[in-house]
Amino acid sequence: MKRKLTAWAMALVMCGGVLSGLGAGEKVALAEETAAINVGALKGPTAMGMAQLLDSEDYNFTIAASPDEIVPMIVQGKMDIAAVPANLSAALYQKTEKNVSVLAVNTLGVLYLVENGDSIQSVEDLKGKTIYASGKGATPEYALNSVLTASGIDPEKDLTIEYKSEHAEVVAALAADQTAVGLLPQPFVTTALMKNENLRVALDLNDLWEASVTDGSRLVTGVVLVRNDFLKDHEADVDAFMDAYKESVEFVNNDTAAAAEIIGAHEIIDAAVAEKALPECSIVFIEGDEMETMLSGYLNTLNDQNPEIIGGQLPDEDFYYKR
Repeated sequence: MKRKLTAWAMALVMCGGVLSGLGAGEKVALAEETAAINVGALKGPTAMGMAQLLDSEDYNFTIAASPDEIVPMIVQGKMDIAAVPANLSAALYQKTEKNVSVLAVNTLGVLYLVENGDSIQSVEDLKGKTIYASGKGATPEYALNSVLTASGIDPEKDLTIEYKSEHAEVVAALAADQTAVGLLPQPFVTTALMKNENLRVALDLNDLWEASVTDGSRLVTGVVLVRNDFLKDHEADVDAFMDAYKESVEFVNNDTAAAAEIIGAHEIIDAAVAEKALPECSIVFIEGDEMETMLSGYLNTLNDQNPEIIGGQLPDEDFYYKR
């Protein structure tokens, strides 16, 4: 896809007959074409929030199933803007020698604890339980550990956490063990609830996180970042993208039915699931100082548990783009 920009050039014709029909000083319309901005997102809330942009000729979209597909494209300069997990953005800052900046937080907490029945009413009720989860060594593990520890529960002694490789395995484990609890992200929570009427959302990890912190941080699932090489030469285009993305987020949150149709058409997730899940997906667009406060606090919590998950150290001020 191309963006067509019409440029007016002044043709100063010094010798008659060189350009038939054109005199000195006449304007010639030159249709210049510049490459569309290459944008990446993951199947799930980050891509869902971009619904209104997906058919725009201004952008070439890559919708990936895994961050592993996007990272090489950013490092190699083949992708200009990308929506990625929050911790991965910090790791990329170090990996690319500070050649990426975060534009905005685009997804807050999407992790929920679900169960069969209604035995879990508070974090304290998790003691002695088995929690099935996916995301070992990633945000789900550290977010869960942080919430449990803040509530006085030792993740290694007071309960059992069994990690699975895929979300579907967590759902299957819940069906097999009626007394267990599952940690799942949206929109997989909605998919599970639609398939098993006995499941219910017991606790929202986002709410639990906010209740346990005093630094203004939030449980940040995803952010959108830009390559600094691209930003340097295309700052106006990046700002225009941010404005368009913000409008798309408002559209997605205000007209879930219409947004779900687009999401389904692009095979991000099924439209019926999307319509039910969107209100619970914590899709936002938060930039500037507020973005830095909530993201830096979140990264600091991860750093306390395992610095490697954010690239070995906390990013500095230049990591946060503020227009």
